[in-house]
Amino acid sequence: MLNNKKAFTMIELIFVIVVLGILSAIAIPKFAATRVDAQITKGRADVSSIRSGIITERQARLITGDPLYISGKNLNTAGGLFGGVLTYPITSSTADGHWSTTGTDSNATATYNYRINATDVLFTYTRGPNGIFTCTAGTANQAQKYCGNLIH
Repeated sequence: MLNNKKAFTMIELIFVIVVLGILSAIAIPKFAATRVDAQITKGRADVSSIRSGIITERQARLITGDPLYISGKNLNTAGGLFGGVLTYPITSSTADGHWSTTGTDSNATATYNYRINATDVLFTYTRGPNGIFTCTAGTANQAQKYCGNLIH
């Protein structure tokens, strides 16, 4: 009689497990870096939209005869962050890749955090003569790096 069993040998199974382990050791760090890159890209897009919204709001004010930029208090609305200048406000969250407010808004300034990889990057809107929305590098090396990546 022929003994015709179709199965994998133990050596073949061990070889496959080793190959999968090597591939996962290479792939997992790449996925983590991709996630941070996506958060930076999203933050850049948000900063561009917010800055564009501030300028658009200023132009609308100039047409009506008001030479001032939007106040820090009016930058947010009940619908979310930056609702005073964006068509669709941003929902506040402290999760990675999201914006939150520090709650210190005044007529002259407003402050926000954008979180990347468990690091908060502080953004400040200053009404002043120029309506500047930019990040403050801070003292943490990682926050400085992310700040530079978000505004350039």
